[in-house]
Amino acid sequence: REKMQERLAKLSGGVAVLKIGGASEVEVGEKKDRVVDALNATKAAVDEGIVAGGGTALLAASKSLAALEASMPNFDQKVGVQIIRAALKVPVRTISANAGVEGSVVVEKVLSQDDHNWGYDAARGEYGCMITAGVIDPLKVVRTALTDAASVSSLMMTSECMIVEGKKDPAEAMGAGAMGGMGGMGGMGGMGM
Repeated sequence: REKMQERLAKLSGGVAVLKIGGASEVEVGEKKDRVVDALNATKAAVDEGIVAGGGTALLAASKSLAALEASMPNFDQKVGVQIIRAALKVPVRTISANAGVEGSVVVEKVLSQDDHNWGYDAARGEYGCMITAGVIDPLKVVRTALTDAASVSSLMMTSECMIVEGKKDPAEAMGAGAMGGMGGMGGMGGMGM
């Protein structure tokens, strides 16, 4: 405990000068943004601690909501909890899919474990203790994300109207298909030819 307090004092009271370089101004700006993000994440971790990263903590929260769902007195509340539980699984599913692994399989395998720190390390392609693997998230960041998501959700539910972007057809998004609107170059008449 004493050693942790010494480390905390060094992190809190120290001053550092970081020299950031790059081939272009844009690259320097991006590197600076990453350093600022890392600094803010470190401050958040020092403030409130850390949890298993890579969406693992969110899966643990999803698991905890199962008991709450069973105790809900009416159908609407149960559906609300089911929606939240499904949303909490999306980060792990997305990270896994981006790593080329079936997300649903990873989610089920992680949820089957009793250890809340056990998850999928997508960088290594291995399951294990996320804290030991160094895959961590500041608790403050995870808590704030959940709080903000709940706030936005309640705002959306009480709104009478919402404008959202519709799903795009995957073929359209990839630029496949005919080039619509190019036929005959309508509206170009009278160009003096």
